[in-house]
Amino acid sequence: MDLLYNNARDQLSKRNYSEAVTGFEEVDRQHPYSEWARRALLMTAYANYQQNKYEEAIAGAQRFAALYPGNDSAVYAYYLIAICYFEQIVDVGRDQRMTELALAALNDVVQRYPQSEYARDARLKIDMTQDQLAGKEMEIGRYYLREGQHLAALGRFRRVVDLYQTTTHVPEALHRLVETNLSLGLWDEATKVGAVLGYNYPGSEWYEASYKLLTARGISPKIKPQRRSMFQKAKHPKSEVKKLKEPPAPSKSKSRK
Repeated sequence: MDLLYNNARDQLSKRNYSEAVTGFEEVDRQHPYSEWARRALLMTAYANYQQNKYEEAIAGAQRFAALYPGNDSAVYAYYLIAICYFEQIVDVGRDQRMTELALAALNDVVQRYPQSEYARDARLKIDMTQDQLAGKEMEIGRYYLREGQHLAALGRFRRVVDLYQTTTHVPEALHRLVETNLSLGLWDEATKVGAVLGYNYPGSEWYEASYKLLTARGISPKIKPQRRSMFQKAKHPKSEVKKLKEPPAPSKSKSRK
């Protein structure tokens, strides 16, 4: 049995992922619920992931998590599921279903295993997925604004401010709220939103734009725009971490639960 597993492991090391999957599946078929089958199941999911066969990888990882929830490697299975969704995220111009699934799976990792190394990376990716979803809301809001559908635009921009407060899109969302409220004649609301924008992002280009809109209508915001120094670097979103590594061997000490 160990020979069968090791042969599949050798194929994986050689990046012969299809052959590795076949070998690991044979281990599971011949020796179900054994220690070797437990190892092979997670390795099969990983080998499928390496081929970008995300559906198969997710199914394998979900099966491992369901069969061995108490195993030390269960955290890796949950993380693999999240990564498979994460790597299928598309640009904001398209449907964001995968982004939503990735966010849910990443949150699952953090909630289940908050102290793990996978949780630390999941938190980084959660920031990225939230920024992506906020970007989608902004795109739709801008479209409504261009089409003169101001109430629909307000709803989208408010969602960004309410649901995605830590993303890079919040300053623009606040500015768009100022712009849209002014278009609707809601000057008091525009003034309040402008004050929030000025207090939190006084050096933002978006506050400068809102300040000009408000002053052009005779409104005098208390906070004046603070121009950033030419030497002050803009903040950039955190970069993506490296591609998923190979899973650790499932522990021997904990059996199926």
